[in-house]
Amino acid sequence: MDVSGASGQPRSGDDQPTEHPAVPTPPPQAPEAPAPTEDGPDTDPAATGTPGPDAVRPEAARAEKPEGETPGPAEPATPETGTHEGGTHEADEAGTRPAHTPAADDGTAPPAAPHHQPHHDPEAHRTLAHTEPPTGPGMAKGKPPRPPKEPGGGILMGRPFGVPVYVAPSWFLVAALITWVFGGQLDRVLPELGAARYLVSLFFAVAFYASVLVHELAHTVAAIRFKLPVRRIQLQFFGGVSEIEKEAETPGREFVLAFVGPLLSLVLAGLFYLAMKPVQPGTVPGVLLAGLMVSNLIVAAFNLLPGLPLDGGRMLRAVVWKITGKPMSGTVAAAWVGRALAVAVLVGLPLLNSSGGLGGGTEDTGGMDTVTDALLAAILAAIIWTGAGNSLRMARLREHLPELRARTLTRRAVPVETDTPLSEALRRANAAGARALVVVDADGHPLSLVRESAIVGVPEHRRPWVPVSGLAQDLTDDMRVSAELSGEELLDALRAAPATEYLVVENTGEIYGVLSAADVERAFVKAMARPS
Repeated sequence: MDVSGASGQPRSGDDQPTEHPAVPTPPPQAPEAPAPTEDGPDTDPAATGTPGPDAVRPEAARAEKPEGETPGPAEPATPETGTHEGGTHEADEAGTRPAHTPAADDGTAPPAAPHHQPHHDPEAHRTLAHTEPPTGPGMAKGKPPRPPKEPGGGILMGRPFGVPVYVAPSWFLVAALITWVFGGQLDRVLPELGAARYLVSLFFAVAFYASVLVHELAHTVAAIRFKLPVRRIQLQFFGGVSEIEKEAETPGREFVLAFVGPLLSLVLAGLFYLAMKPVQPGTVPGVLLAGLMVSNLIVAAFNLLPGLPLDGGRMLRAVVWKITGKPMSGTVAAAWVGRALAVAVLVGLPLLNSSGGLGGGTEDTGGMDTVTDALLAAILAAIIWTGAGNSLRMARLREHLPELRARTLTRRAVPVETDTPLSEALRRANAAGARALVVVDADGHPLSLVRESAIVGVPEHRRPWVPVSGLAQDLTDDMRVSAELSGEELLDALRAAPATEYLVVENTGEIYGVLSAADVERAFVKAMARPS
């Protein structure tokens, strides 16, 4: 069918270096000495973090590398858990700065922040240790590591054209409602049926939703023809939904994709009309065919109304997109027309029914009928209104998604072996200006990622005796993501394997850095907050 951030935001691409405040670390000349317990690291979590800048020049990192040893990352900054903006982060004119945390109580001066690399030079983020090309899935350029799980959404009925079709639990409620209402009408037209009229009514409900399924399959076939992925089809209370995961590339394709659904409903109505010709009107087949013809005409007419989220709204969006050249302008226009339609349905539907405009006489309208009409109108209006709002939000989301790039959000990382004390690992990280730790074996192959939250939970005076392996999460193939991922592909990869950190690698298998899910969330919120 979108979340407040600081560190990990996309970095500046201009020529002005950005300063990065850092949090003090224990004095590098005595990393093994325990700090006094009264200086507050246990009670001030922000003071225990030692975030460095998210990029340094590779020359500076190599200069600090002892023989046979690779520098490691500064202690990761503690991410804020909310989705608000402000407080712990500050935007400048070129980009965003890392999370700022207060200095330690002991007065230790923070280390100088290394100079920021102005451009996104891959060498500026790459760790100094390399790995063999991984053999797990998901390492092809631009591909998520593993296909997402089944979408679900009710009872699976089949997979026409490879697309799963689900019947939502709410369908059984509307099927019962149709059976009851249509059964009452049959009692007036065919009183001799008796209780059997409800079996006929149930058959009508199933046949009607089969027509709705044909309507949705028309959208699906058109989407497949245009090479747009379809997640699923779901039959629910007020019809069906085809969940197409990407937008059409041109307004012409968008128009066709929206129009084929109502077109198929009109074709079905014509077929049912032709089938009525040889059938006697006062019989069960005649009543069923007439009902299906009328219901498909209503479905086609309702969906052609020019407001989102209806098919007519998507057609209007395509027309405005074609005229203005801006898909967002089309979405805004169609969404506001959709909201106006919601108000019209809320007010107009009960008035039309009470005045006989929908085929009933005014003498047939009672108090219960009036309440039912008002309730139905309110539900329809709410669906149209919320659907229009969701269309606007999804359009803004898709507009800003390309700004999320794994390469620009990745934290610089350095490798450490499993028995490295945490204090020593953080010292190496601070020296290299890195903000993440990758635990590697003796050959430099990555084994696990040190969890940011685990580092914060270790008191400063205990860090010399805590090995990094005890704070790390084992790497799985799903936790390796390509540095080339961006936008929806990046979010799909993260959704497929929920975790707090991911190892970002080049297509060659070389370690690029560590991607924090909190950084992605903050970048997403910040991108969505910017005006379109």
